[in-house]
Amino acid sequence: MTVKHVFRITFLFLMIGTLSVFAQNKQDGVGINLEGVHYPFTEHYISLTNQGEQLRMEYMDVQAAQPNGKVVVLLHGKNFNGAYWERTAKQLSHEGYRVVIPDQIGFGKSSKPQQIQYSFQLLARNTKAVLDSLGIDKIYLLGHSMGGMLASRFTLMYPDVVEKLVLENPIGLEDWKTVVPYISIEEWHQEELKQNYQSIKAYQLQFYYDNKWKKEYEPWVNMLAGVTSNIDYPRLAWNSALLYDMIFTQPVCYEFNNIQAPTLLIIGQRDRTALGKARAPKEVQQSLGNYPELGKKTQKAIKNANLVELDGIGHLPHIEAYDQFIGPLIDFLAASGL
Repeated sequence: MTVKHVFRITFLFLMIGTLSVFAQNKQDGVGINLEGVHYPFTEHYISLTNQGEQLRMEYMDVQAAQPNGKVVVLLHGKNFNGAYWERTAKQLSHEGYRVVIPDQIGFGKSSKPQQIQYSFQLLARNTKAVLDSLGIDKIYLLGHSMGGMLASRFTLMYPDVVEKLVLENPIGLEDWKTVVPYISIEEWHQEELKQNYQSIKAYQLQFYYDNKWKKEYEPWVNMLAGVTSNIDYPRLAWNSALLYDMIFTQPVCYEFNNIQAPTLLIIGQRDRTALGKARAPKEVQQSLGNYPELGKKTQKAIKNANLVELDGIGHLPHIEAYDQFIGPLIDFLAASGL
């Protein structure tokens, strides 16, 4: 056998090995805990026991170069993780705030339990555990979308901890289960198993960005879509189904009048998000998710609330219209005597 033949055979085996690795990576996709995905800030973890299962909860802790002594906690929405707060966190850090950004259990780089009964109370306790581990006892709290529901619940549970509350297009400003037929967790699971890049992008394009796509939106599709080809995706899909059931069955809107913290509502006026809207009777579908009305209604319900309405902006102001979002947020956090 000549040297040339040996080289060709060796090269062939190397190519087969490379193609096998590529095929495996393509099949597995992104890990269900976003293994291999780089977050914008250093990742930290705490260990938790939720309902007998040992879990890890990821968070980022962004320190200010010139600290002002205040801490802002950023809570992500249902279809996201803490990484999408990068630009907001950098600006807040520049303003002197320490910024803590957790991935909730079931999301991002945090554990995806084998079995769990989700509640906003549980997620609030987990978030409090992160703060306790850091010795933080006073915060400004900002929640977007589902994070707004969690921020509301956290504020109700720990009123002495939350000095100011910010709700950015929070869901749960109305009680969908009063008009939308209930579907089982198994049905939610089957819907989640159908998700792929095309369906996720189509949803975000229509409901977040008014059918106007920009390349900076791509990471928030890729992080969700990459996981769908992973061999463990059914477990993530099951967690997602459980979380949808939590959102649907655990409204916070009836307790807004109990919130004592000064509150800022930042509401994109184009938003029409409502869980299960397509399953509601035709005659009520158009009334659901009316954020221009819901924002005003919520402002009246919360005793000390200010409302900022962003015309022409959808469900994701801090991504779609950052400059319109960040100004009111900085002003509210810096204001005294609220």
